[in-house]
Order: sequence, then C-alpha cells, then structure tokens
Amino acid sequence: MSHLPMSTILDPSAETAQDSPGGHASQYHDRMQQLLMIEDDARLARMVADYLERSGYAVTHAMDAKAGLGMLQDPPSGALPELVILDLMLPDMDGLEVCRRLRSMPGEAGKVPVLMLTAKGDPMDRIIGLELGADDYLPKPFEPRELLARIRAILRRRGDSGAVPAKLMRFGSMEIDRDARTVTVAGRGSELTSYQFDLLVVLAERAGRVLTRDQIMEAVRGRELEAFDRSIDVHMGRIRAAIEADPKNPKRILTVRGVGYVFAKQQD
Repeated sequence: MSHLPMSTILDPSAETAQDSPGGHASQYHDRMQQLLMIEDDARLARMVADYLERSGYAVTHAMDAKAGLGMLQDPPSGALPELVILDLMLPDMDGLEVCRRLRSMPGEAGKVPVLMLTAKGDPMDRIIGLELGADDYLPKPFEPRELLARIRAILRRRGDSGAVPAKLMRFGSMEIDRDARTVTVAGRGSELTSYQFDLLVVLAERAGRVLTRDQIMEAVRGRELEAFDRSIDVHMGRIRAAIEADPKNPKRILTVRGVGYVFAKQQD
C-alpha cells in the first residue's frame, strides 16, 4: 500500500525512445517474459506495467495477497511468471508472509524470484524479507530504470540470457552445476534462491581468495555495496544453512573478521 505521491514513486516520462521498440508492446508480445505484480495501488501498478511492457515484459497484476498467491498456485496463462514484484504492505496480508508462503509452495512455484517493493525505511524489513527468500528489494520511491535493471539482473542470474557456462564444480562432497543451477551435498539437493546460488558461484570460482562484501556484491549485482547494507551477511547465513553440516561452525564458507568471506578450496 503506497501513501507516497505517485510522481515520487515512478515517472514513466523518464522512458526514452530506445527503451520502447516501435512504441507498441503488443507487437512484441510473443517475446515477452511474464511478470506478476502484487500491489494494491492500482494506479501505481498500471504505471509500472506500462513502463515494463514498453521494455519487453508482460505484467499481470494482482490487487492483494490472496489473488497473487492464487495466480501462482493456478497461473491464468498456464505458465508461472518469471518473477514476482511484491509490495511489502498489502491490505489482506503482510508482504513478508506472502513471501514465506510463496517459498513454501511445492515445485517450481516456490522457486520463482521475488523482488520486494517497500516504502518502509526500517532495514529490518528488508533483512527479514531476504531471510524469507526474497531475491532483492527496492525501496520506494524508485527510479523506473533501477526497477528495470533489478528485474533484468535477477532474470539474468537465473540463466534466462543463456550466458551461464555449462560447468560442474566439485568441492569434496559438494557439487555446483552452473548449467542446471543446482547444488548438491553428498548427493542431496540444497535449496537456494537464485541470488544465493549466484553468491555461492562467485565465492566458489574464487576458492581460497578472501573477498570483501563489496567485491562479492559487485560481482553479483554489478554495483557497489550500499552504505550499511548487511544483506550479504543474511544471504551467507542462508547459504551456510543449506550447504554446511554445522552452519554455526562452517567449513565451506569462512568468515574473515573485518574483511569478508573465503570459500575453502579443500573440503570434505
């Protein structure tokens, strides 16, 4: 639920001609990736949808949590969306609870990437969202180009661009398949979000090298770490919970106090 002036949340006039091939999204509908936006502000949702559709995406809008979760359980088009844009403040359910329920869904529905939108300034909301499995967050007000860039980055990390190399990395009993985007430990699958998988790959590709938080975030997001942004630590905790025998005494991802993290070359 948004109480901010519309002009401070999104300004579609920032769109440039090159972002809108031919100016008619319908001509390119067969190429569009499907997005689901769960947002109770109908005007904001329409503005966001118009902008994203001119950039090559098809946006389905759900006015509340119940409708959004229903569309994930039973997609109207028969196909799951590529990504969910989720407002933190909804009239019938907290966005954090929506994220938790989404992640608990069976099969591919539970793996759909989530980009949270929030007008709250409390960093704890973002941390909790990331802990529940959100892939990224964007506070309101936001620039439409940043929203588009975040969406593209998440989808690119999922391998939708086809640029992820086919290569299996082995570290002891752990295998990381960059092509299938799966992680197994002693033959058992480890559940990671798309963003967490990419964080793990960044570390594994540089095994034995100490990386600062800024270096890790830059490698994955393509931008420097925001001031006081501790989301990297939240994600590391989630990754450890998935791949470590004892997350409180990690052997694979080690913390270098005051510096960052290092992925152990030698593992069991």
